[in-house]
Amino acid sequence: MAKSLLEQLPEIVKNGKRQAQQILEQLEGQNRVSLQTRELVVPSRDTTALISSGQTLEDVPEEPNRLIYGDNLLAMAALLAGDENTPSMRGKIDLIYIDPPYDSKADYRTKVELPGVELSQRPNVLEQFAYSDSWANGTASYLESMIPRLVLMRELLAETGSIYVHLDWHVGHYVKIVMDEIFGKELFINEIVWAYTGPSAVRRAFPRKHDVLYLYGKSNDYYFAGDYIPHKSGVHNSGQVFGAIEENPEAIEALEARGKAVEDWWIDIYTVDRVRSEMVGYATQKPTGLVERVIKASCPPGGTVADFYLGSGTTAATAETMGRKWIGSDLGKPSVMVSRKRLIDQDAKPFLYQAIGDYQVEQAKSTLGKRYKAGDLSRTVLEIYGAMPLPPEENTGGQLGRMAEGSELIIVDSPSRVTTLSTLKRAQQLRDTKMGGFKSVTVLGWNFSADIAQALTNLGDDRLNVRVIPPDLLDRLKKKGVAGLAGNIRFSTLQFLEAHLEDRFTSDASEQLTIALDNYVLVDPQAINLDEDNREKLLKVMNAEPLALIEYWAVDPDYDGVVFRSLWQDYRGNTENDNDPLRVIAEANLTVDRLDRARKVCVRAVDVFGFESEVVLDIPAAAR
Repeated sequence: MAKSLLEQLPEIVKNGKRQAQQILEQLEGQNRVSLQTRELVVPSRDTTALISSGQTLEDVPEEPNRLIYGDNLLAMAALLAGDENTPSMRGKIDLIYIDPPYDSKADYRTKVELPGVELSQRPNVLEQFAYSDSWANGTASYLESMIPRLVLMRELLAETGSIYVHLDWHVGHYVKIVMDEIFGKELFINEIVWAYTGPSAVRRAFPRKHDVLYLYGKSNDYYFAGDYIPHKSGVHNSGQVFGAIEENPEAIEALEARGKAVEDWWIDIYTVDRVRSEMVGYATQKPTGLVERVIKASCPPGGTVADFYLGSGTTAATAETMGRKWIGSDLGKPSVMVSRKRLIDQDAKPFLYQAIGDYQVEQAKSTLGKRYKAGDLSRTVLEIYGAMPLPPEENTGGQLGRMAEGSELIIVDSPSRVTTLSTLKRAQQLRDTKMGGFKSVTVLGWNFSADIAQALTNLGDDRLNVRVIPPDLLDRLKKKGVAGLAGNIRFSTLQFLEAHLEDRFTSDASEQLTIALDNYVLVDPQAINLDEDNREKLLKVMNAEPLALIEYWAVDPDYDGVVFRSLWQDYRGNTENDNDPLRVIAEANLTVDRLDRARKVCVRAVDVFGFESEVVLDIPAAAR
């Protein structure tokens, strides 16, 4: 007879702690996880004001706030490890607030609205970690996921720090037991009930209208600043206190002025659907007022707040407004896109957008089980693609294969790496040297640098090809197996962006540049997790108006080839200039310092599905 969840719990906790300990032991090793800075965002939405690298970037804090895309387990490991540019965050975070998925079995499909069309994109296995509990063993798997993450969060907290975990009735009671084990029952501070109301129907239970927030300290020295709220209608709503001192008006006035202490049940904060001005179109968005109360109570002014299930970005946006530093991460591309736009909208201080490349490793472990090895996954991809592995003596990593006719070499890049220009050059070398040489080579990749399409074009090698491994491949593999997929999966070509310098006017001290978008080519719709009806809708938009697929684009007017510094941005929903929420503008007008040398202008775009691409324009020095 199968064990109940309660019987499994000790083993789940033990294994979760062991996993976290293994991560902590690897922090100093060569294989430690690191964060890649994809963009330094200097909020400047669609502006024609002077953009000067020196003037603009001098306002960047020494340790900028960070928006991180990727599995939060890996993000936390990277934060704990630090790197040559950034010190470890171990013991430095004052407050962690997380609003993780609730084990609700909800289907958080992403709604993508395009001109004249609304698409429904299903989350793949990877994104389901961010949106809902769809793991194999239900609540047991949910807890297996949460435990090592909570252990790492405790390591990140300062000794005076605290953590709020926001849950509901689905799984809160189990997580409370787990947190007693990880943080210590004696460091449990509050169970906060956030009660709200709204339309309900009486069926076979009372309508469920509250969430809970579990508050724990790292130590008994945790920071806490209680607060007061105004009494209802200016009087104490019990009547008893006022009744006892009704003959003393001065006491009544003092009590009214002070207000009522905020207790552990909150009924004065509305859900976001009741505060429509806050809505950003994100399914699990929480109200600013809720996060404001948490930050004010448990993060000192100037302290650091972290949220590792960032969702719609409320924690980062609120911390920014309240003068706290912040770190936010999420595994969902819609989350980081919404958060980035939201922070630019409020003219946030410059922040880093960072990424980690190991998400598919976690996805593969989930799908293939504990026996997962990178070579096994590569051989599976080769088989689905229709290639035969090279002999073991020629194929130590299991990543190399060839097509049946034998003239084409196939390379499956690692899911833990980003496919870059150096990957392509290595592929050329293997094509020309491996087993006497091949006529052509195709690289199959999971994650790509934003400039990969241009890198491929610049190499000018018609015997070198790149294909995208479908992001939902392992989702399909889980459902149909290798035999059901072989020959039936399309590995798409790369997305790419086209832009040009439309106009240029030079004066003694500055230049006016107009950068125009020409075209955007999306990856093959077969690589996107859509049903056939939605794919047909997408194809119509792709053919009629390809630039309508761009969600966000940014410009670095003096790109150094290392860090993309986003000094100009436009995005869907930014309607100040064009009043069109479904399209970006197609031209960027920039006024920049005049340089006595050539400059590289980098244009980067993110489409509505989260795919990134970029193009670099070489602009000669201005004539004297």
